Amino acid sequence: MYADIFKAFVEVTILSIGIYYILKFIRGTRGAPAVTGFFTVLVFVAFLATVLHLEVLTWILSWFVGLFAISVLVLFQPEIRRMLAEIGNNATLHSLRKQRENIEVIIKGARQLAEKRFGALIALERRVDLSTVTEGGVVLDCEATPEMLETIFFPNNAIHDGGVIMKEDRIERAAVIFPLSQRQDLSPSMGMRHRAGLGLSEETDAVVIIVSEETGYIGYVFNGLLVTNVSDESLRDFLTQMFVPKSVKTSDKKKQNRIGFLTRFFRNKLKKQGGGSKS
Repeated sequence: MYADIFKAFVEVTILSIGIYYILKFIRGTRGAPAVTGFFTVLVFVAFLATVLHLEVLTWILSWFVGLFAISVLVLFQPEIRRMLAEIGNNATLHSLRKQRENIEVIIKGARQLAEKRFGALIALERRVDLSTVTEGGVVLDCEATPEMLETIFFPNNAIHDGGVIMKEDRIERAAVIFPLSQRQDLSPSMGMRHRAGLGLSEETDAVVIIVSEETGYIGYVFNGLLVTNVSDESLRDFLTQMFVPKSVKTSDKKKQNRIGFLTRFFRNKLKKQGGGSKS
Protein backbone atom coordinates (compact mmCIF):
# COMPACT_ATOMS: atom_id res chain seq x y z
CA MET A 1 0.00 0.00 0.00
CA TYR A 2 2.71 2.48 1.01
CA ALA A 3 4.71 1.50 -2.06
CA ASP A 4 1.77 2.36 -4.32
CA ILE A 5 1.28 5.72 -2.60
CA PHE A 6 4.97 6.53 -2.93
CA LYS A 7 4.93 5.50 -6.59
CA ALA A 8 1.91 7.71 -7.26
CA PHE A 9 3.58 10.62 -5.45
CA VAL A 10 6.75 10.26 -7.54
CA GLU A 11 4.76 10.11 -10.77
CA VAL A 12 2.70 13.19 -9.90
CA THR A 13 5.84 15.10 -8.91
CA ILE A 14 7.66 14.25 -12.14
CA LEU A 15 4.63 15.12 -14.25
CA SER A 16 4.11 18.42 -12.40
CA ILE A 17 7.73 19.45 -12.88
CA GLY A 18 7.62 18.42 -16.52
CA ILE A 19 4.41 20.34 -17.24
CA TYR A 20 5.76 23.42 -15.40
CA TYR A 21 8.94 23.58 -17.47
CA ILE A 22 7.05 22.88 -20.70
CA LEU A 23 4.68 25.76 -20.01
CA LYS A 24 7.59 27.97 -19.01
CA PHE A 25 9.37 27.06 -22.23
CA ILE A 26 6.46 27.79 -24.58
CA ARG A 27 5.29 30.93 -22.78
CA GLY A 28 5.74 34.03 -24.91
CA THR A 29 6.59 32.12 -28.11
CA ARG A 30 4.68 32.42 -31.37
CA GLY A 31 3.30 28.87 -31.20
CA ALA A 32 2.18 29.11 -27.58
CA PRO A 33 -1.54 29.89 -28.27
CA ALA A 34 -1.88 26.99 -30.74
CA VAL A 35 -0.19 24.49 -28.44
CA THR A 36 -2.12 25.69 -25.38
CA GLY A 37 -5.45 25.39 -27.17
CA PHE A 38 -4.65 21.97 -28.64
CA PHE A 39 -3.39 20.69 -25.28
CA THR A 40 -6.54 21.93 -23.50
CA VAL A 41 -8.83 20.16 -25.99
CA LEU A 42 -6.72 17.00 -25.80
CA VAL A 43 -6.91 16.89 -22.00
CA PHE A 44 -10.68 17.50 -22.04
CA VAL A 45 -11.36 14.75 -24.58
CA ALA A 46 -9.03 12.35 -22.74
CA PHE A 47 -10.90 13.03 -19.52
CA LEU A 48 -14.24 12.25 -21.17
CA ALA A 49 -12.88 9.08 -22.77
CA THR A 50 -11.57 7.85 -19.42
CA VAL A 51 -14.70 8.64 -17.43
CA LEU A 52 -17.12 7.21 -20.03
CA HIS A 53 -14.81 4.29 -20.95
CA LEU A 54 -14.82 5.16 -24.66
CA GLU A 55 -12.33 2.59 -25.93
CA VAL A 56 -12.27 3.68 -29.58
CA LEU A 57 -11.71 7.32 -28.64
CA THR A 58 -8.99 6.28 -26.20
CA TRP A 59 -7.23 4.35 -28.97
CA ILE A 60 -7.43 7.35 -31.31
CA LEU A 61 -6.06 9.64 -28.61
CA SER A 62 -3.05 7.36 -28.16
CA TRP A 63 -2.16 8.11 -31.78
CA PHE A 64 -2.73 11.82 -31.24
CA VAL A 65 -0.12 11.89 -28.48
CA GLY A 66 2.58 10.96 -30.96
CA LEU A 67 1.32 13.51 -33.48
CA PHE A 68 1.23 16.13 -30.73
CA ALA A 69 4.90 15.50 -29.88
CA ILE A 70 5.89 15.84 -33.55
CA SER A 71 3.86 19.05 -33.90
CA VAL A 72 5.63 20.54 -30.91
CA LEU A 73 9.03 19.78 -32.46
CA VAL A 74 7.94 21.47 -35.70
CA LEU A 75 6.35 24.53 -34.05
CA PHE A 76 9.18 25.17 -31.63
CA GLN A 77 12.11 24.21 -33.82
CA PRO A 78 13.86 27.63 -33.51
CA GLU A 79 13.37 27.73 -29.73
CA ILE A 80 14.61 24.16 -29.26
CA ARG A 81 17.65 24.87 -31.42
CA ARG A 82 18.44 27.98 -29.39
CA MET A 83 18.04 26.13 -26.10
CA LEU A 84 20.40 23.34 -27.20
CA ALA A 85 22.89 25.92 -28.44
CA GLU A 86 22.86 27.68 -25.06
CA ILE A 87 23.49 24.36 -23.30
CA GLY A 88 26.36 23.66 -25.66
CA ASN A 89 27.91 27.06 -25.01
CA ASN A 90 28.18 26.26 -21.29
CA ALA A 91 26.13 28.91 -19.49
CA THR A 92 28.37 28.72 -16.40
CA LEU A 93 31.50 29.78 -18.28
CA HIS A 94 29.56 32.52 -20.04
CA SER A 95 28.35 33.84 -16.69
CA LEU A 96 31.87 33.84 -15.27
CA ARG A 97 33.23 35.63 -18.31
CA LYS A 98 30.47 38.21 -17.95
CA GLN A 99 31.32 38.68 -14.29
CA ARG A 100 34.94 39.41 -15.13
CA GLU A 101 33.82 41.91 -17.76
CA ASN A 102 31.63 43.61 -15.13
CA ILE A 103 34.62 43.93 -12.83
CA GLU A 104 36.63 45.63 -15.57
CA VAL A 105 33.74 48.04 -16.22
CA ILE A 106 33.69 49.01 -12.52
CA ILE A 107 37.45 49.49 -12.39
CA LYS A 108 37.56 51.56 -15.57
CA GLY A 109 34.60 53.65 -14.47
CA ALA A 110 36.10 54.32 -11.03
CA ARG A 111 39.45 55.28 -12.58
CA GLN A 112 37.81 57.74 -15.01
CA LEU A 113 35.83 59.29 -12.15
CA ALA A 114 38.97 59.57 -10.00
CA GLU A 115 40.98 61.24 -12.78
CA LYS A 116 38.27 63.89 -13.20
CA ARG A 117 37.74 64.26 -9.44
CA PHE A 118 34.07 63.27 -9.65
CA GLY A 119 32.94 61.96 -6.27
CA ALA A 120 31.14 58.62 -6.54
CA LEU A 121 29.45 56.00 -4.39
CA ILE A 122 28.76 52.66 -6.10
CA ALA A 123 27.13 49.76 -4.23
CA LEU A 124 27.45 46.28 -5.73
CA GLU A 125 24.55 44.15 -4.57
CA ARG A 126 25.26 40.56 -3.54
CA ARG A 127 22.79 38.38 -1.62
CA VAL A 128 21.00 41.02 0.49
CA ASP A 129 18.40 43.12 -1.30
CA LEU A 130 19.65 46.69 -0.89
CA SER A 131 16.20 48.19 -1.39
CA THR A 132 15.35 47.09 2.17
CA VAL A 133 17.91 49.42 3.78
CA THR A 134 18.16 52.31 1.29
CA GLU A 135 15.80 55.15 0.48
CA GLY A 136 14.73 57.10 -2.57
CA GLY A 137 16.58 56.99 -5.83
CA VAL A 138 15.77 57.19 -9.52
CA VAL A 139 15.11 53.91 -11.33
CA LEU A 140 17.44 53.54 -14.32
CA ASP A 141 17.71 49.80 -15.04
CA CYS A 142 20.38 50.31 -17.71
CA GLU A 143 23.58 48.59 -18.72
CA ALA A 144 26.57 49.56 -16.61
CA THR A 145 29.34 51.26 -18.59
CA PRO A 146 32.15 53.62 -17.57
CA GLU A 147 30.49 56.38 -19.62
CA MET A 148 27.15 55.90 -17.86
CA LEU A 149 28.80 56.07 -14.42
CA GLU A 150 30.64 59.22 -15.45
CA THR A 151 27.39 60.77 -16.68
CA ILE A 152 25.55 59.96 -13.44
CA PHE A 153 28.23 61.41 -11.15
CA PHE A 154 28.95 64.50 -13.27
CA PRO A 155 28.75 67.35 -10.71
CA ASN A 156 26.07 69.30 -12.59
CA ASN A 157 23.87 66.25 -13.07
CA ALA A 158 20.59 66.26 -11.17
CA ILE A 159 21.19 62.70 -9.89
CA HIS A 160 24.88 62.93 -8.97
CA ASP A 161 24.15 63.16 -5.22
CA GLY A 162 23.70 59.92 -3.36
CA GLY A 163 24.81 56.49 -4.49
CA VAL A 164 24.31 54.06 -7.33
CA ILE A 165 23.11 50.47 -6.85
CA MET A 166 24.43 47.92 -9.33
CA LYS A 167 23.20 44.36 -9.70
CA GLU A 168 25.47 42.23 -11.89
CA ASP A 169 25.94 44.19 -15.13
CA ARG A 170 23.10 46.68 -14.68
CA ILE A 171 22.63 49.97 -12.86
CA GLU A 172 19.31 49.63 -11.05
CA ARG A 173 19.00 53.00 -9.28
CA ALA A 174 20.86 56.28 -8.89
CA ALA A 175 20.68 59.11 -6.34
CA VAL A 176 19.99 56.54 -3.61
CA ILE A 177 20.30 57.49 0.07
CA PHE A 178 22.43 55.01 2.04
CA PRO A 179 22.27 54.62 5.84
CA LEU A 180 25.06 56.55 7.58
CA SER A 181 27.53 54.87 9.89
CA GLN A 182 27.31 55.94 13.55
CA ARG A 183 30.90 55.03 14.38
CA GLN A 184 32.75 57.57 16.54
CA ASP A 185 36.28 56.47 15.64
CA LEU A 186 36.24 57.77 12.07
CA SER A 187 38.62 60.48 10.94
CA PRO A 188 37.11 63.97 10.67
CA SER A 189 38.40 64.08 7.08
CA MET A 190 35.89 61.41 6.09
CA GLY A 191 32.79 63.01 4.69
CA MET A 192 29.23 61.88 4.16
CA ARG A 193 30.16 59.69 1.20
CA HIS A 194 32.51 57.54 3.29
CA ARG A 195 30.03 57.34 6.17
CA ALA A 196 27.28 56.28 3.78
CA GLY A 197 29.47 53.56 2.27
CA LEU A 198 30.42 52.28 5.73
CA GLY A 199 26.81 52.42 6.91
CA LEU A 200 25.58 50.30 4.01
CA SER A 201 28.35 47.75 4.46
CA GLU A 202 27.57 47.47 8.18
CA GLU A 203 23.95 46.51 7.49
CA THR A 204 24.33 44.42 4.32
CA ASP A 205 26.84 42.21 2.50
CA ALA A 206 27.24 44.73 -0.32
CA VAL A 207 30.59 45.86 -1.69
CA VAL A 208 30.80 49.66 -1.94
CA ILE A 209 33.23 51.49 -4.19
CA ILE A 210 34.05 55.09 -3.14
CA VAL A 211 35.74 57.74 -5.25
CA SER A 212 36.85 60.84 -3.35
CA GLU A 213 36.38 64.15 -5.14
CA GLU A 214 38.84 65.89 -2.77
CA THR A 215 41.79 63.52 -3.26
CA GLY A 216 40.86 61.54 -6.36
CA TYR A 217 41.52 58.33 -4.44
CA ILE A 218 39.59 55.12 -4.99
CA GLY A 219 38.54 52.99 -2.03
CA TYR A 220 36.24 50.13 -1.22
CA VAL A 221 34.20 49.10 1.82
CA PHE A 222 33.05 45.65 2.86
CA ASN A 223 31.70 44.37 6.16
CA GLY A 224 32.38 47.69 7.89
CA LEU A 225 36.03 47.81 6.79
CA LEU A 226 37.25 50.72 4.67
CA VAL A 227 40.31 50.48 2.41
CA THR A 228 41.39 53.74 0.74
CA ASN A 229 43.77 54.76 -2.02
CA VAL A 230 43.83 51.39 -3.77
CA SER A 231 45.37 50.67 -7.15
CA ASP A 232 43.47 49.21 -10.07
CA GLU A 233 45.21 45.88 -9.52
CA SER A 234 44.30 45.76 -5.84
CA LEU A 235 40.69 46.62 -6.63
CA ARG A 236 40.61 43.95 -9.33
CA ASP A 237 41.98 41.32 -6.93
CA PHE A 238 39.41 42.23 -4.27
CA LEU A 239 36.43 42.23 -6.65
CA THR A 240 37.57 38.93 -8.16
CA GLN A 241 37.79 37.45 -4.68
CA MET A 242 34.26 38.65 -3.90
CA PHE A 243 32.44 37.84 -7.14
CA VAL A 244 34.34 35.04 -8.92
CA PRO A 245 33.97 31.50 -7.48
CA LYS A 246 37.06 30.11 -5.80
CA SER A 247 37.09 26.95 -7.93
CA VAL A 248 37.34 29.03 -11.10
CA LYS A 249 40.14 31.17 -9.69
CA THR A 250 42.03 28.03 -8.71
CA SER A 251 41.68 26.52 -12.17
CA ASP A 252 42.82 29.82 -13.74
CA LYS A 253 45.87 29.84 -11.48
CA LYS A 254 46.74 26.25 -12.42
CA LYS A 255 46.36 27.15 -16.08
CA GLN A 256 48.69 30.15 -15.64
CA ASN A 257 51.22 27.94 -13.85
CA ARG A 258 51.13 25.42 -16.72
CA ILE A 259 51.62 28.19 -19.28
CA GLY A 260 54.48 29.64 -17.22
CA PHE A 261 56.13 26.21 -16.96
CA LEU A 262 55.91 25.65 -20.73
CA THR A 263 57.26 29.14 -21.41
CA ARG A 264 60.28 28.56 -19.15
CA PHE A 265 60.83 25.09 -20.63
CA PHE A 266 60.97 26.30 -24.24
CA ARG A 267 63.04 29.33 -23.25
CA ASN A 268 65.67 27.06 -21.67
CA LYS A 269 65.62 24.81 -24.75
CA LEU A 270 66.27 27.79 -27.01
CA LYS A 271 69.12 28.96 -24.77
CA LYS A 272 70.73 25.51 -24.89
CA GLN A 273 70.39 25.37 -28.67
CA GLY A 274 71.86 28.82 -28.98
CA GLY A 275 74.78 27.90 -26.73
CA GLY A 276 75.45 24.74 -28.72
CA SER A 277 75.62 26.57 -32.04
CA LYS A 278 78.23 29.03 -30.71
CA SER A 279 80.58 26.25 -29.67
